[in-house]
Amino acid sequence: MTRRTLLTAVLWAFASGCEPPPAPAPAAAEPPAASQAPAAPSAPSTPSEVLDQMDKRAPVPLLPMMANHQKANMRDHLLAVQEIVVALASGDFAAVEKAAGRIGYSAEMGRMCSHMGMGAPGFTDKALGFHRAADKIVAAARARDEKRVLQELGTTLETCTSCHSTWKQKLVDDAAWSRATSAPVPSAMGPH
Repeated sequence: MTRRTLLTAVLWAFASGCEPPPAPAPAAAEPPAASQAPAAPSAPSTPSEVLDQMDKRAPVPLLPMMANHQKANMRDHLLAVQEIVVALASGDFAAVEKAAGRIGYSAEMGRMCSHMGMGAPGFTDKALGFHRAADKIVAAARARDEKRVLQELGTTLETCTSCHSTWKQKLVDDAAWSRATSAPVPSAMGPH
């Protein structure tokens, strides 16, 4: 038997042996008796609901457009951190300062963090702490202090991990967002 034929036979045997067994027929449901207690809340029915129940972090209620906007910002924050590390490795303090400036505090960033955290007390302070920590990277880069840049980058990343271990996005509809924030539903998020 050639090596190719053997490999084909093994793959065929593996693939045919891995088919899922047929699903059992559903049991007939009995109608509830009038004297039974009210039904308990239903168990999670989708993998997303199961995961959400397992994830014990505090929810940040967000409309889908807000959650998407926030995730785009987070990806840009990661890109800025990557740029800081690459620039620092080559001693380019101007590039470190520029990248860190993108994640530093600004009035616009403050408004956005406040808006995103309206329905989750404590979230805004945590988010603003990240941006203020990044400001210290900028200051260290201006001083051309490599060791301090690394220390401040470590502190900034600590705020990231602390925030991500505390909070999770929770997608909500317009009515739930308005209830959570006591604010009208925003029509659209502006650029970041």
